[in-house]
Amino acid sequence: MTARRTITVPAPAGVVAEPLDAAPGAGGPVGAPSGASAPADLSVWPASAAEPRAGDLSVGGVPLAEVADRFGTPVYVLDEGEVRDRCRAYRRAFPEVEVLYAAKAFLCRAMVRWTGEEGLGLDVCSAGELELAVTSGFPADRIVLHGNAKSPQDLATALRLGVGRVVIDSTAEISRLAAALGPGDRQRVLVRVVPGIAAGGHAKIRTGTEDQQFGLSVRDGHAQHAIARVLDQPRLRLTGLHCHLGSQITEVKPYVTAVRRMVGLLARVRDQHGVVLPELDLGGGHGIAYRPGEPFLDPAVLGRRVRAELHAACAAAGLPVPRLIIEPGRAIAGPAGVAVYHVLAVKHTGDRTFVAVDGGMSDNPRPALYGVRYAPRLVGRDSGADPVPVTVVGRHCEAGDVLAEALLPADVRPGDLLAVPVAGAYHLAMASAYNMVGRPPVVAVRDGLARLLVRRESAADLASRDVGV
Repeated sequence: MTARRTITVPAPAGVVAEPLDAAPGAGGPVGAPSGASAPADLSVWPASAAEPRAGDLSVGGVPLAEVADRFGTPVYVLDEGEVRDRCRAYRRAFPEVEVLYAAKAFLCRAMVRWTGEEGLGLDVCSAGELELAVTSGFPADRIVLHGNAKSPQDLATALRLGVGRVVIDSTAEISRLAAALGPGDRQRVLVRVVPGIAAGGHAKIRTGTEDQQFGLSVRDGHAQHAIARVLDQPRLRLTGLHCHLGSQITEVKPYVTAVRRMVGLLARVRDQHGVVLPELDLGGGHGIAYRPGEPFLDPAVLGRRVRAELHAACAAAGLPVPRLIIEPGRAIAGPAGVAVYHVLAVKHTGDRTFVAVDGGMSDNPRPALYGVRYAPRLVGRDSGADPVPVTVVGRHCEAGDVLAEALLPADVRPGDLLAVPVAGAYHLAMASAYNMVGRPPVVAVRDGLARLLVRRESAADLASRDVGV
Protein backbone atom coordinates (compact mmCIF):
# COMPACT_ATOMS: atom_id res chain seq x y z
CA MET A 1 0.00 0.00 0.00
CA THR A 2 1.35 3.41 -0.92
CA ALA A 3 1.69 5.76 2.01
CA ARG A 4 -0.61 8.76 2.13
CA ARG A 5 0.82 12.24 1.74
CA THR A 6 -0.23 15.56 3.16
CA ILE A 7 -1.34 18.58 1.15
CA THR A 8 0.81 21.26 2.73
CA VAL A 9 4.54 20.65 2.72
CA PRO A 10 7.22 22.67 4.51
CA ALA A 11 9.18 23.58 1.41
CA PRO A 12 9.52 27.15 0.17
CA ALA A 13 7.10 28.05 -2.61
CA GLY A 14 8.67 27.91 -6.03
CA VAL A 15 11.11 25.21 -4.94
CA VAL A 16 10.75 21.61 -6.02
CA ALA A 17 9.19 19.96 -2.99
CA GLU A 18 9.15 16.34 -1.95
CA PRO A 19 5.86 15.06 -0.51
CA LEU A 20 5.80 14.02 3.12
CA ASP A 21 5.55 10.27 3.71
CA ALA A 22 6.30 9.65 0.03
CA ALA A 23 6.35 6.09 -1.15
CA PRO A 24 9.82 4.55 -1.61
CA GLY A 25 11.04 5.33 -5.08
CA ALA A 26 9.01 8.53 -5.40
CA GLY A 27 10.54 10.91 -7.90
CA GLY A 28 11.11 8.24 -10.56
CA PRO A 29 10.40 8.58 -14.29
CA VAL A 30 7.27 10.46 -15.25
CA GLY A 31 4.57 7.96 -16.16
CA ALA A 32 6.68 4.94 -15.21
CA PRO A 33 4.80 1.63 -14.99
CA SER A 34 3.66 0.34 -11.64
CA GLY A 35 5.48 -2.98 -11.42
CA ALA A 36 7.79 -3.97 -8.57
CA SER A 37 10.82 -2.56 -10.39
CA ALA A 38 9.29 0.93 -10.51
CA PRO A 39 7.32 1.85 -7.35
CA ALA A 40 4.48 4.23 -7.99
CA ASP A 41 5.19 7.93 -7.61
CA LEU A 42 1.84 9.27 -6.42
CA SER A 43 3.08 12.71 -5.37
CA VAL A 44 0.74 14.57 -7.76
CA TRP A 45 -2.25 12.29 -7.19
CA PRO A 46 -4.99 12.79 -4.59
CA ALA A 47 -3.85 11.87 -1.09
CA SER A 48 -6.27 8.93 -1.15
CA ALA A 49 -4.57 7.39 -4.20
CA ALA A 50 -3.26 3.89 -3.50
CA GLU A 51 -1.95 0.87 -5.37
CA PRO A 52 -3.44 -2.13 -3.52
CA ARG A 53 -2.08 -4.46 -6.20
CA ALA A 54 0.53 -3.95 -8.89
CA GLY A 55 -1.06 -2.05 -11.74
CA ASP A 56 -4.32 -1.40 -9.90
CA LEU A 57 -4.78 2.23 -8.85
CA SER A 58 -7.60 3.45 -6.64
CA VAL A 59 -8.73 6.95 -5.62
CA GLY A 60 -11.07 7.56 -2.72
CA GLY A 61 -11.07 3.83 -2.11
CA VAL A 62 -12.50 3.10 -5.57
CA PRO A 63 -10.41 1.35 -8.29
CA LEU A 64 -10.19 3.57 -11.36
CA ALA A 65 -10.76 0.52 -13.57
CA GLU A 66 -14.05 -0.03 -11.76
CA VAL A 67 -15.09 3.57 -12.41
CA ALA A 68 -14.28 3.13 -16.11
CA ASP A 69 -16.29 -0.10 -16.29
CA ARG A 70 -19.29 1.43 -14.57
CA PHE A 71 -19.43 4.87 -16.16
CA GLY A 72 -17.50 4.43 -19.43
CA THR A 73 -14.67 6.56 -20.72
CA PRO A 74 -13.59 9.27 -20.95
CA VAL A 75 -14.61 9.93 -17.36
CA TYR A 76 -13.54 12.50 -14.80
CA VAL A 77 -13.10 11.30 -11.22
CA LEU A 78 -13.32 13.91 -8.46
CA ASP A 79 -12.07 13.03 -4.98
CA GLU A 80 -14.44 14.71 -2.54
CA GLY A 81 -12.07 14.20 0.36
CA GLU A 82 -9.24 15.91 -1.48
CA VAL A 83 -11.43 18.92 -2.29
CA ARG A 84 -12.48 19.27 1.32
CA ASP A 85 -8.94 18.78 2.63
CA ARG A 86 -7.64 21.51 0.34
CA CYS A 87 -10.39 23.90 1.44
CA ARG A 88 -9.39 23.23 5.05
CA ALA A 89 -5.71 23.72 4.25
CA TYR A 90 -6.51 27.20 2.95
CA ARG A 91 -8.59 28.00 6.00
CA ARG A 92 -5.65 26.99 8.21
CA ALA A 93 -3.11 28.90 6.10
CA PHE A 94 -5.24 32.06 5.99
CA PRO A 95 -7.00 32.48 9.35
CA GLU A 96 -9.35 35.47 9.50
CA VAL A 97 -9.08 35.80 5.72
CA GLU A 98 -12.08 35.48 3.40
CA VAL A 99 -11.28 32.54 1.12
CA LEU A 100 -13.35 32.38 -2.08
CA TYR A 101 -13.32 29.33 -4.32
CA ALA A 102 -12.75 30.50 -7.91
CA ALA A 103 -15.62 28.72 -9.63
CA LYS A 104 -14.19 29.10 -13.12
CA ALA A 105 -11.74 26.29 -12.34
CA PHE A 106 -14.62 23.81 -12.16
CA LEU A 107 -18.17 24.18 -10.95
CA CYS A 108 -21.03 21.79 -10.37
CA ARG A 109 -23.69 21.56 -7.67
CA ALA A 110 -21.55 19.23 -5.56
CA MET A 111 -18.58 21.65 -5.65
CA VAL A 112 -20.91 24.42 -4.54
CA ARG A 113 -22.01 22.32 -1.58
CA TRP A 114 -18.55 21.05 -0.62
CA THR A 115 -16.87 24.46 -0.66
CA GLY A 116 -19.76 26.06 1.16
CA GLU A 117 -19.75 23.43 3.89
CA GLU A 118 -16.00 23.99 4.34
CA GLY A 119 -16.55 27.69 4.98
CA LEU A 120 -15.43 29.16 1.64
CA GLY A 121 -17.18 31.84 -0.35
CA LEU A 122 -17.44 31.82 -4.14
CA ASP A 123 -15.90 33.88 -6.91
CA VAL A 124 -17.94 33.70 -10.13
CA CYS A 125 -17.52 35.19 -13.60
CA SER A 126 -20.97 34.94 -15.19
CA ALA A 127 -24.71 34.85 -14.65
CA GLY A 128 -24.57 31.10 -15.36
CA GLU A 129 -22.10 30.37 -12.56
CA LEU A 130 -24.00 32.68 -10.23
CA GLU A 131 -27.38 31.07 -10.98
CA LEU A 132 -26.00 27.57 -10.46
CA ALA A 133 -24.51 28.53 -7.11
CA VAL A 134 -27.58 30.30 -5.75
CA THR A 135 -30.05 27.66 -6.97
CA SER A 136 -27.84 25.09 -5.25
CA GLY A 137 -28.44 26.87 -1.97
CA PHE A 138 -25.27 28.97 -1.72
CA PRO A 139 -25.83 32.35 0.01
CA ALA A 140 -25.60 35.11 -2.59
CA ASP A 141 -24.01 37.52 -0.13
CA ARG A 142 -20.95 35.23 0.05
CA ILE A 143 -20.42 35.46 -3.71
CA VAL A 144 -18.23 37.91 -5.63
CA LEU A 145 -18.90 38.58 -9.33
CA HIS A 146 -16.10 39.74 -11.58
CA GLY A 147 -15.08 39.69 -15.22
CA ASN A 148 -13.60 42.18 -17.65
CA ALA A 149 -16.71 42.37 -19.86
CA LYS A 150 -19.82 41.74 -17.81
CA SER A 151 -22.97 41.54 -19.88
CA PRO A 152 -26.20 43.33 -18.93
CA GLN A 153 -27.52 39.88 -18.01
CA ASP A 154 -24.57 39.28 -15.69
CA LEU A 155 -25.19 42.53 -13.83
CA ALA A 156 -28.96 42.14 -13.75
CA THR A 157 -28.65 38.61 -12.36
CA ALA A 158 -26.18 39.78 -9.73
CA LEU A 159 -28.54 42.52 -8.54
CA ARG A 160 -31.62 40.30 -8.67
CA LEU A 161 -29.99 37.59 -6.58
CA GLY A 162 -28.29 39.99 -4.18
CA VAL A 163 -24.65 39.16 -4.89
CA GLY A 164 -22.26 40.21 -2.14
CA ARG A 165 -19.82 42.23 -4.22
CA VAL A 166 -19.27 43.19 -7.84
CA VAL A 167 -15.72 43.81 -9.03
CA ILE A 168 -15.59 46.89 -11.26
CA ASP A 169 -13.30 46.17 -14.22
CA SER A 170 -14.01 49.17 -16.47
CA THR A 171 -15.36 52.69 -16.13
CA ALA A 172 -18.37 51.74 -18.28
CA GLU A 173 -19.52 49.34 -15.57
CA ILE A 174 -19.74 52.10 -12.98
CA SER A 175 -22.60 54.02 -14.58
CA ARG A 176 -24.20 50.84 -15.93
CA LEU A 177 -24.33 49.22 -12.51
CA ALA A 178 -25.46 52.38 -10.73
CA ALA A 179 -28.28 52.90 -13.25
CA ALA A 180 -29.50 49.32 -12.78
CA LEU A 181 -29.97 49.76 -9.03
CA GLY A 182 -33.35 50.72 -7.71
CA PRO A 183 -34.05 53.76 -5.51
CA GLY A 184 -32.62 53.22 -2.06
CA ASP A 185 -30.52 50.23 -3.13
CA ARG A 186 -26.74 50.11 -2.66
CA GLN A 187 -24.30 47.59 -4.10
CA ARG A 188 -20.93 46.81 -2.57
CA VAL A 189 -18.15 46.94 -5.17
CA LEU A 190 -14.39 46.49 -5.47
CA VAL A 191 -12.27 48.17 -8.14
CA ARG A 192 -9.87 45.87 -9.95
CA VAL A 193 -6.52 47.52 -10.54
CA VAL A 194 -3.47 46.49 -12.52
CA PRO A 195 -0.48 46.41 -10.18
CA GLY A 196 2.08 46.08 -13.00
CA ILE A 197 3.47 42.70 -11.95
CA ALA A 198 4.32 39.97 -14.46
CA ALA A 199 3.60 36.52 -12.99
CA GLY A 200 2.11 33.28 -14.24
CA GLY A 201 2.98 30.05 -15.97
CA HIS A 202 2.23 31.24 -19.53
CA ALA A 203 1.84 34.57 -21.32
CA LYS A 204 -1.85 33.83 -21.97
CA ILE A 205 -2.63 33.59 -18.26
CA ARG A 206 -0.70 36.59 -16.94
CA THR A 207 -3.17 39.29 -15.96
CA GLY A 208 -1.26 41.65 -13.68
CA THR A 209 0.51 43.67 -16.38
CA GLU A 210 -0.43 46.71 -18.43
CA ASP A 211 -0.67 44.91 -21.78
CA GLN A 212 -3.87 42.91 -21.28
CA GLN A 213 -7.62 43.46 -20.99
CA PHE A 214 -8.17 43.10 -17.26
CA GLY A 215 -8.48 45.77 -14.60
CA LEU A 216 -7.60 49.45 -14.54
CA SER A 217 -4.05 50.76 -14.65
CA VAL A 218 -2.53 52.61 -11.73
CA ARG A 219 0.35 53.85 -13.87
CA ASP A 220 -1.81 55.79 -16.35
CA GLY A 221 -4.31 56.98 -13.72
CA HIS A 222 -7.36 55.02 -14.91
CA ALA A 223 -7.62 53.16 -11.62
CA GLN A 224 -7.59 56.39 -9.60
CA HIS A 225 -10.19 57.92 -11.93
CA ALA A 226 -12.47 54.89 -11.51
CA ILE A 227 -12.11 55.00 -7.73
CA ALA A 228 -13.14 58.66 -7.69
CA ARG A 229 -16.15 57.96 -9.91
CA VAL A 230 -17.34 55.10 -7.73
CA LEU A 231 -17.03 57.25 -4.62
CA ASP A 232 -19.25 59.86 -6.33
CA GLN A 233 -22.01 57.29 -6.93
CA PRO A 234 -24.42 57.24 -3.98
CA ARG A 235 -25.79 53.84 -5.05
CA LEU A 236 -22.37 52.19 -5.02
CA ARG A 237 -20.41 51.42 -1.88
CA LEU A 238 -16.69 51.03 -2.53
CA THR A 239 -15.42 48.49 0.01
CA GLY A 240 -11.94 47.86 -1.34
CA LEU A 241 -9.50 47.12 -4.13
CA HIS A 242 -8.95 43.95 -6.16
CA CYS A 243 -6.04 42.62 -8.21
CA HIS A 244 -5.26 39.32 -9.91
CA LEU A 245 -1.72 38.66 -11.09
CA GLY A 246 -2.31 35.64 -13.29
CA SER A 247 -2.51 31.86 -13.06
CA GLN A 248 -0.18 28.98 -12.20
CA ILE A 249 2.11 31.20 -10.11
CA THR A 250 4.57 29.12 -8.08
CA GLU A 251 6.47 31.85 -6.23
CA VAL A 252 5.48 33.94 -3.21
CA LYS A 253 7.40 37.06 -4.24
CA PRO A 254 4.84 38.44 -6.75
CA TYR A 255 2.12 38.37 -4.09
CA VAL A 256 4.34 40.13 -1.55
CA THR A 257 5.08 42.82 -4.13
CA ALA A 258 1.38 43.13 -4.90
CA VAL A 259 0.58 43.67 -1.22
CA ARG A 260 3.05 46.58 -1.02
CA ARG A 261 1.70 48.24 -4.16
CA MET A 262 -1.93 47.75 -3.22
CA VAL A 263 -1.40 49.14 0.29
CA GLY A 264 0.32 52.11 -1.32
CA LEU A 265 -2.79 52.73 -3.39
CA LEU A 266 -5.05 52.33 -0.34
CA ALA A 267 -2.97 55.03 1.35
CA ARG A 268 -3.37 57.36 -1.65
CA VAL A 269 -7.14 56.82 -1.60
CA ARG A 270 -7.16 57.83 2.07
CA ASP A 271 -5.02 60.89 1.43
CA GLN A 272 -6.96 62.08 -1.64
CA HIS A 273 -10.53 61.19 -0.63
CA GLY A 274 -10.44 60.80 3.14
CA VAL A 275 -11.74 57.24 2.80
CA VAL A 276 -10.19 54.18 4.43
CA LEU A 277 -11.21 51.14 2.42
CA PRO A 278 -11.76 48.04 4.57
CA GLU A 279 -11.04 45.24 2.05
CA LEU A 280 -8.16 44.04 -0.14
CA ASP A 281 -8.65 41.17 -2.60
CA LEU A 282 -5.40 39.63 -3.92
CA GLY A 283 -7.12 37.25 -6.34
CA GLY A 284 -5.77 33.74 -6.88
CA GLY A 285 -3.57 32.03 -9.45
CA HIS A 286 -1.83 29.69 -7.00
CA GLY A 287 0.26 27.19 -8.97
CA ILE A 288 0.20 23.41 -8.58
CA ALA A 289 2.45 20.58 -9.78
CA TYR A 290 1.12 18.68 -12.79
CA ARG A 291 4.01 16.22 -12.92
CA PRO A 292 6.28 14.82 -10.21
CA GLY A 293 9.11 17.19 -9.35
CA GLU A 294 7.43 20.36 -10.61
CA PRO A 295 7.28 23.41 -8.32
CA PHE A 296 4.05 24.49 -6.65
CA LEU A 297 2.85 27.22 -4.32
CA ASP A 298 2.53 26.13 -0.70
CA PRO A 299 -0.54 27.90 0.79
CA ALA A 300 0.95 27.80 4.30
CA VAL A 301 4.08 29.64 3.19
CA LEU A 302 2.04 32.06 1.10
CA GLY A 303 -0.29 32.76 4.01
CA ARG A 304 2.53 33.56 6.42
CA ARG A 305 4.42 35.82 4.01
CA VAL A 306 1.38 37.71 2.70
CA ARG A 307 -0.13 38.35 6.12
CA ALA A 308 3.21 39.50 7.53
CA GLU A 309 3.77 41.88 4.61
CA LEU A 310 0.24 43.24 4.86
CA HIS A 311 0.65 44.09 8.55
CA ALA A 312 4.07 45.66 7.97
CA ALA A 313 2.96 47.72 4.96
CA CYS A 314 -0.16 48.98 6.73
CA ALA A 315 1.83 49.91 9.81
CA ALA A 316 4.26 51.88 7.67
CA ALA A 317 1.40 53.67 5.89
CA GLY A 318 -0.54 54.36 9.08
CA LEU A 319 -3.51 52.30 7.85
CA PRO A 320 -5.65 49.79 9.70
CA VAL A 321 -5.15 46.29 8.28
CA PRO A 322 -7.92 45.64 5.74
CA ARG A 323 -9.86 42.40 5.57
CA LEU A 324 -7.91 40.19 3.18
CA ILE A 325 -9.65 38.17 0.44
CA ILE A 326 -8.07 35.44 -1.72
CA GLU A 327 -9.48 33.37 -4.57
CA PRO A 328 -7.89 29.91 -5.00
CA GLY A 329 -9.47 27.74 -7.69
CA ARG A 330 -6.98 25.50 -9.46
CA ALA A 331 -5.19 24.75 -6.16
CA ILE A 332 -8.41 23.29 -4.73
CA ALA A 333 -9.97 21.51 -7.69
CA GLY A 334 -6.94 20.59 -9.84
CA PRO A 335 -5.21 17.91 -7.76
CA ALA A 336 -8.58 16.41 -6.77
CA GLY A 337 -9.43 15.35 -10.33
CA VAL A 338 -8.37 12.37 -12.43
CA ALA A 339 -9.25 11.76 -16.08
CA VAL A 340 -9.52 8.16 -17.27
CA TYR A 341 -9.32 7.21 -20.96
CA HIS A 342 -9.32 4.03 -23.01
CA VAL A 343 -6.49 3.54 -25.48
CA LEU A 344 -7.90 3.32 -29.01
CA ALA A 345 -4.75 2.83 -31.05
CA VAL A 346 -0.98 2.56 -30.83
CA LYS A 347 0.89 3.78 -33.89
CA HIS A 348 4.62 3.70 -34.64
CA THR A 349 5.70 6.46 -37.02
CA GLY A 350 9.42 6.78 -37.61
CA ASP A 351 11.06 7.07 -34.20
CA ARG A 352 7.86 8.06 -32.45
CA THR A 353 5.12 6.04 -30.80
CA PHE A 354 1.66 7.59 -30.64
CA VAL A 355 -0.88 6.32 -28.13
CA ALA A 356 -4.34 7.57 -29.07
CA VAL A 357 -7.10 7.78 -26.46
CA ASP A 358 -10.86 8.27 -26.65
CA GLY A 359 -10.78 11.88 -25.42
CA GLY A 360 -8.53 14.86 -26.04
CA MET A 361 -8.85 18.55 -26.64
CA SER A 362 -12.64 18.54 -26.43
CA ASP A 363 -12.47 17.57 -22.76
CA ASN A 364 -9.07 19.15 -22.02
CA PRO A 365 -8.01 22.05 -24.26
CA ARG A 366 -5.19 23.18 -21.95
CA PRO A 367 -2.36 21.32 -23.76
CA ALA A 368 -3.39 22.92 -27.06
CA LEU A 369 -3.78 26.36 -25.49
CA TYR A 370 -0.76 26.47 -23.18
CA GLY A 371 1.43 23.52 -24.09
CA VAL A 372 0.73 21.89 -20.73
CA ARG A 373 1.78 18.25 -20.31
CA TYR A 374 0.65 15.60 -17.86
CA ALA A 375 1.92 12.32 -16.37
CA PRO A 376 -0.50 9.56 -17.42
CA ARG A 377 -0.30 6.05 -15.95
CA LEU A 378 -1.40 2.66 -17.14
CA VAL A 379 -4.09 1.38 -14.76
CA GLY A 380 -6.17 -1.77 -14.55
CA ARG A 381 -3.41 -4.28 -15.32
CA ASP A 382 0.17 -4.98 -14.30
CA SER A 383 2.90 -4.76 -16.90
CA GLY A 384 6.46 -5.97 -16.56
CA ALA A 385 7.48 -4.29 -19.81
CA ASP A 386 10.15 -1.62 -19.78
CA PRO A 387 8.97 1.99 -20.05
CA VAL A 388 9.35 3.65 -23.43
CA PRO A 389 8.76 7.26 -24.51
CA VAL A 390 5.38 7.82 -26.15
CA THR A 391 3.20 10.70 -27.24
CA VAL A 392 -0.33 10.44 -25.85
CA VAL A 393 -2.73 12.06 -28.31
CA GLY A 394 -6.46 12.67 -28.50
CA ARG A 395 -9.05 11.65 -31.04
CA HIS A 396 -9.56 15.02 -32.71
CA CYS A 397 -8.53 16.24 -36.13
CA GLU A 398 -5.81 18.58 -34.89
CA ALA A 399 -2.05 18.08 -34.79
CA GLY A 400 -2.11 20.03 -31.52
CA ASP A 401 -4.33 17.44 -29.83
CA VAL A 402 -1.51 16.11 -27.64
CA LEU A 403 -2.06 15.28 -23.96
CA ALA A 404 1.37 14.15 -22.83
CA GLU A 405 4.92 13.18 -23.67
CA ALA A 406 5.44 10.37 -21.19
CA LEU A 407 6.92 6.99 -20.38
CA LEU A 408 4.50 4.08 -20.66
CA PRO A 409 5.06 0.30 -20.74
CA ALA A 410 6.30 -0.91 -24.12
CA ASP A 411 3.36 -3.31 -24.34
CA VAL A 412 0.67 -0.60 -24.08
CA ARG A 413 -2.14 -1.63 -26.41
CA PRO A 414 -5.70 -0.79 -27.51
CA GLY A 415 -8.17 -1.45 -24.72
CA ASP A 416 -5.79 -0.36 -21.95
CA LEU A 417 -6.80 2.31 -19.49
CA LEU A 418 -4.74 5.46 -18.97
CA ALA A 419 -5.35 7.70 -15.96
CA VAL A 420 -4.24 11.35 -15.95
CA PRO A 421 -3.82 13.07 -12.55
CA VAL A 422 -4.30 16.77 -11.72
CA ALA A 423 -7.31 16.92 -14.02
CA GLY A 424 -9.81 18.75 -11.83
CA ALA A 425 -9.34 22.35 -12.99
CA TYR A 426 -9.87 23.99 -16.38
CA HIS A 427 -10.58 20.69 -18.11
CA LEU A 428 -14.35 20.32 -18.18
CA ALA A 429 -14.70 23.99 -17.31
CA MET A 430 -13.19 24.78 -20.73
CA ALA A 431 -14.48 21.73 -22.59
CA SER A 432 -16.33 21.85 -25.90
CA ALA A 433 -18.29 19.60 -28.22
CA TYR A 434 -15.66 19.72 -30.96
CA ASN A 435 -16.29 17.10 -33.66
CA MET A 436 -19.70 16.65 -31.98
CA VAL A 437 -18.09 14.67 -29.19
CA GLY A 438 -20.07 15.05 -25.96
CA ARG A 439 -18.40 16.13 -22.75
CA PRO A 440 -17.51 13.35 -20.28
CA PRO A 441 -19.30 12.70 -16.99
CA VAL A 442 -17.99 13.63 -13.55
CA VAL A 443 -17.96 10.95 -10.85
CA ALA A 444 -17.31 11.68 -7.17
CA VAL A 445 -15.42 9.14 -5.07
CA ARG A 446 -15.13 8.95 -1.31
CA ASP A 447 -14.81 6.18 1.27
CA GLY A 448 -15.01 3.42 -1.31
CA LEU A 449 -18.15 4.73 -2.99
CA ALA A 450 -18.59 6.32 -6.43
CA ARG A 451 -21.55 8.44 -7.50
CA LEU A 452 -22.42 10.39 -10.62
CA LEU A 453 -22.31 14.18 -10.30
CA VAL A 454 -22.58 15.30 -13.92
CA ARG A 455 -23.86 12.92 -16.59
CA ARG A 456 -22.24 12.35 -19.96
CA GLU A 457 -23.34 14.74 -22.72
CA SER A 458 -25.12 12.63 -25.31
CA ALA A 459 -25.65 12.92 -29.05
CA ALA A 460 -29.28 13.71 -28.24
CA ASP A 461 -28.16 16.64 -26.05
CA LEU A 462 -26.14 18.06 -28.91
CA ALA A 463 -28.88 17.49 -31.49
CA SER A 464 -31.54 19.14 -29.31
CA ARG A 465 -29.86 22.54 -29.75
CA ASP A 466 -30.02 22.37 -33.55
CA VAL A 467 -33.44 23.81 -34.30
CA GLY A 468 -32.92 24.97 -37.88
CA VAL A 469 -34.13 23.34 -41.11
